[in-house]
Amino acid sequence: MAQAKQGDTVKVHYTGTLDDGTMFDTSADRDPLQFTIGGGQVIPGFDIAVLGMEQGQIRTTVIEPDDAYGQHSGELVTEVARERFPADMELEVGQQLQVGLADGQQAIVMIVDLSDEAVTLDANHPLAGQQLTFEIELVEIV
Repeated sequence: MAQAKQGDTVKVHYTGTLDDGTMFDTSADRDPLQFTIGGGQVIPGFDIAVLGMEQGQIRTTVIEPDDAYGQHSGELVTEVARERFPADMELEVGQQLQVGLADGQQAIVMIVDLSDEAVTLDANHPLAGQQLTFEIELVEIV
């Protein structure tokens, strides 16, 4: 039986969990995820996990932060004066906002702390610094 290799387009079902068992994503309620191994469409550790799998095989793998969304960076956390936000804008911890960057790009940030004077924003990926466990089923090598 054929094994998935670099450059193959594959379809997989997966469930991702954190160290405490919390599920953060699954394809169980939708079509399988289709991607090309090594094509930069998924985190590097996910590409590596699928290599060598055969159709129908299920594998559980643990992906370290460096092969997932990277380490959490304190440089991506910043405090902004509350007055820089519209007075009628309701803000709450955990809320995501889209902000414009100096180079014209857009970024998604999360409010991680809030006071009357300041809003603390975190531009790290929500899963940065997390060890991720995936159960992956190779559905098809396309």
